[in-house]
Amino acid sequence: MSTGRPEILFPLFGALSGLKGIGPKTAVTLAQIGIEAPRDVLYTLPHSVVDRRLRDTVQGAELPGILTVEVEIGQHRPARTKGGAYRVMVEDAQTAFQIVFFHARGDYVSKLLPFGARRIVSGKVEFFDGMAQMVHPDHVLLPDEAETLPEFEPVYPLTAGVTQKTMVKAATDALSRAPDLAEWADLELVKREGWPSWRAALSEAHAPQGLRALSLDSPAKRRLAYDELLAHQLTLALARAQKRAKPGIASPGNGRLRRKVLAALSYKPTQAQMRSIDEITDDMADARRMNRLLQGDVGSGKTLVAFMALLTAVEAGGQGVMMAPTEILARQHLEGLQPLAEDAGVVLELLTGRDKGSERKAKLAALARGDIQILVGTHAVFQKDVEFSDLRLAIIDEQHRFGVRQRLELGRKGLAVDVLVMTATPIPRSLALAQYGDMDVSVLDEKPPGRTPVKTALLSNENMDVVVDRLRQAVAEGRQAYWVCPLVEESEVLDLTAAEDRFKRLRAALGDDVVGLVHGQMPHAEKDAAMARFVAGKTGVLVSTTVIEVGVNVPNASIMVIERAETFGLAQLHQLRGRVGRGSAASTCLLLYQPPLNETGLKRLTTLRETEDGFRISEVDLEMRGAGDVLGTAQSGLPRFRIADLERQASLMAIAQDDARKLLQDDPTLKSDRGQAARVLLYLMKQDQAIQLISVG
Repeated sequence: MSTGRPEILFPLFGALSGLKGIGPKTAVTLAQIGIEAPRDVLYTLPHSVVDRRLRDTVQGAELPGILTVEVEIGQHRPARTKGGAYRVMVEDAQTAFQIVFFHARGDYVSKLLPFGARRIVSGKVEFFDGMAQMVHPDHVLLPDEAETLPEFEPVYPLTAGVTQKTMVKAATDALSRAPDLAEWADLELVKREGWPSWRAALSEAHAPQGLRALSLDSPAKRRLAYDELLAHQLTLALARAQKRAKPGIASPGNGRLRRKVLAALSYKPTQAQMRSIDEITDDMADARRMNRLLQGDVGSGKTLVAFMALLTAVEAGGQGVMMAPTEILARQHLEGLQPLAEDAGVVLELLTGRDKGSERKAKLAALARGDIQILVGTHAVFQKDVEFSDLRLAIIDEQHRFGVRQRLELGRKGLAVDVLVMTATPIPRSLALAQYGDMDVSVLDEKPPGRTPVKTALLSNENMDVVVDRLRQAVAEGRQAYWVCPLVEESEVLDLTAAEDRFKRLRAALGDDVVGLVHGQMPHAEKDAAMARFVAGKTGVLVSTTVIEVGVNVPNASIMVIERAETFGLAQLHQLRGRVGRGSAASTCLLLYQPPLNETGLKRLTTLRETEDGFRISEVDLEMRGAGDVLGTAQSGLPRFRIADLERQASLMAIAQDDARKLLQDDPTLKSDRGQAARVLLYLMKQDQAIQLISVG
């Protein structure tokens, strides 16, 4: 089967065991860590270097340390016992020291270090019994071979059974096979950044001249990282172009329903809201399929933007659906949208797994007839018997809880529905580009009027009594509070015990009817009833595990207590804090921690205290935890890069995206010289599937 791979790359995709130093056994070992071809050896870069520069003497050097000196060889003192120390006295330009071998045969050592000769020795030197000694030198050379020892010796990441020498040999051989490839990067960019060519960058990266050359900011490393990011962004841009090329349905709204809602609002939408609404409605009016991400911080007004999009679908004669990951959230969307739907005069219904029997049948019939114009639901809307009359728009809330597969299923419900994904988790730009690079992005980066800032304070849990007293006072004044219990070792059972224990203690302190409890293990009906009592103001304090993290909206709640706050991630703390400050009352978030706080815990909590900007918080979170953790590795869908670092090279990702989109705009079929070079890059980066996405003609 032909892979279509260009011939120029054949040497890099041959058998690994063809490389110098790699036999069949080593090849199997390396394959286990993803090194399967010479190309993979090229992309396995040294992570550190050993300084092998020649010095005059070991005297005055920082010991223990690796040193390289020229010596004159003196007396040999063979080992007295089997396996004992064989010592050779040597002298450099200023001092004498010993070279030591264990389990050495005398004839081997005398040939290696003949008495009276001069040799260059390189290895680890330490002090022992008042004398410097080098045990088993790494290198012994004749003085006229000095040139063959690199000043800085690369150190490769290893797996059991593979030595540094093997990796050095294999890398040197792989480099000798690397062809000169035509330039795929933008020439202006290469010039501006002072980047070497692809081949030169690899040579430099495998022979780093000092520690600075190992830095991600070195021109060679930046160049190679950029190549990876460009290939990734080209693949996403091709996927995006292919999605957009699929026929969609133009849904041009006439603004009739949207105007009614805007006229009824008691506030003026923010510029960010209006801009996002325009971007979405423009996409919907286009015959190409929309695939857009709406990213907004806690309380940035996503609901209004989403509803305007749904109304556009209805104005165009179709239907819209909005999906949430949980029933609580679906009901909340319903409550938030109901008054807007009344202003617009459209029919809005809810469909969840709880709908059964004749009630469900009636809803499905109304949906199929087109009588229900907007449906809100959980993933129950995926079920086979759910049919729409004319579905135009699907909105998915909290993307990271829905897989790509579910996005596709939803697409199948309508002929060619427009898709809008909403997330309340601000994602750093580099991650958004890596994960959602195939989507267009609208960002809500302003807060609507009327949101009160939340004052955030750090308190040691030794002050628990003070906190309970303040709660008593607040409840007496008619205010409400959340009390979130700690995450206990990722165990729902232990989380539950902690929550029930806190619930009992707070009831004892504040009164039975004042405190409610919700947690993930409760039956739906009980959970909803407890939430409903809190929403209605019947309970003053709601004790919970993190089930209230996303989307719960109680404007009267103005206090958020988070117990053992140091056990939560930054993004999660920010989400939890976003549950308060939704009404007119001054709001507080108390972060209770268990002293002593470690450096990470302290940085996390002080960052939260200092800013309410979710995007800033997400950047700090990324620096602290790494990309996989921020998005939740299991379903993050993040690509694995061998060189590029998403945390520290965010700006490169943005450059790569602009570059990829511009290249495809100018040359959609990648036929130009640069386009052909970009095809080679895609094959080199094993993005063969991207080549199949290139539109024909």
